[in-house]
Amino acid sequence: MTHNELLERAKNAKMDAYAPYSHFRVGAALLGSSGRVYTGANVENASYSVTCCAERVALFKAVTEGEREFDAIAITSDSEDLTWPCGVCRQALAEFGLRMDVIGSNKALDHKTIKLEALLPHAFTGKEMENGK
Repeated sequence: MTHNELLERAKNAKMDAYAPYSHFRVGAALLGSSGRVYTGANVENASYSVTCCAERVALFKAVTEGEREFDAIAITSDSEDLTWPCGVCRQALAEFGLRMDVIGSNKALDHKTIKLEALLPHAFTGKEMENGK
């Protein structure tokens, strides 16, 4: 699947966002190494800490369906600026590998691709805990 095709899937997912507070709709499409695509949209809540970003919705869907390796994730929003995963989403994605492509885009689907490891340098991956056993 091309990055442009993945962006289209993210754009379609954005339509299902529930964003009554911020009015900032985000869609994500996560490409598993199996070739399957998992989509997500942000889901807000009046209790803001309960809100879940589109990237984590897509990731959690993938993981609960058995996918554990990912090649790329595309993110888009209604913004004129490129949209990238927040820090929490970067950390959640890092659990499954830092080499995936992260495709940030804007509402026109103009985009840039960066490796997750560049967006989250010196990431905590859990390997650090192996030495403490």
